[in-house]
Amino acid sequence: MSRVANITVSIPTLDRPMALARCLEGLFEGTVLPAEVLIINQGQYSAAETVIRRFRSQYPIPLLHYSQLPRGLSAARNLASRHANHPIIAFTDDDCVPAPDWLASIERTMLSAPAADGVTGNILPLETDTAGEYPISLRTQKQGAIFHGRVLPWQVGSGGNFAIKRTWLFRIGGYDERLGAGSPGKAAEDTDIFYRLLQAGAAIHFQPESVVYHERQDAARLLRSFWNYSHGIGAFVAKHARKGDLYAAYMLAVWSFWLIWRTVSSIMRRNSLYAGEGLWSLRGCSHGLAYGFRLR
Repeated sequence: MSRVANITVSIPTLDRPMALARCLEGLFEGTVLPAEVLIINQGQYSAAETVIRRFRSQYPIPLLHYSQLPRGLSAARNLASRHANHPIIAFTDDDCVPAPDWLASIERTMLSAPAADGVTGNILPLETDTAGEYPISLRTQKQGAIFHGRVLPWQVGSGGNFAIKRTWLFRIGGYDERLGAGSPGKAAEDTDIFYRLLQAGAAIHFQPESVVYHERQDAARLLRSFWNYSHGIGAFVAKHARKGDLYAAYMLAVWSFWLIWRTVSSIMRRNSLYAGEGLWSLRGCSHGLAYGFRLR
């Protein structure tokens, strides 16, 4: 059997048993295995339990199944953080598949750089290129980086490929459950957690060799995702702006400029999908701002 690292892996799931099985297959085929896996299930218990029972029979790694009311991704990650039994927790999602060296890369980075408090990495498309299916949330950087202090948090990484020392999550109060998929904020729980961690003094290393593969989406789902992502960014920015954080205004300006530039470029190229996505995203961001300014 592969060597076991002193790392907990958390996977939230919501009525996607086939995707959950695919994610677990990738994880257990890794060159390094986790010390435990926590499945945080906000959907039908029996469907996920059938999948989990099959993997329990094949691997001696503790595979723990927690049922939770549908409260969103941030709530699932907070629950996993509270129940994890190991000092590092690695987060991925049920629509992702870890590469074989995913955990090995995380472990190597955390051990070789004692000052590393967290690790992020690349996200590549899961399936081969298929008509009508589009990659999303990709990260394809070739160079590593170390983030600390005040930076644009979406440059740090993505929540589906993220490992952190659990003590840091407790220090900053965990994920904001008003943000993220399944919450009124819709997204940006990872942007917010990165921002708060870095502001509190954590150092997060981007490691290109730490890779997960992300499921492609059809056009309709892609547009919904971009709306949600931009809504989340608006909510995140407004949340910090209303607390007097002037850097939030800069983040909003950068995000808005990028959205407008991308939209105009798509219109000029006559790419109707991404032009529509850009306009949809701008609306989503404005709705997110309104939501974020109402937060207390």
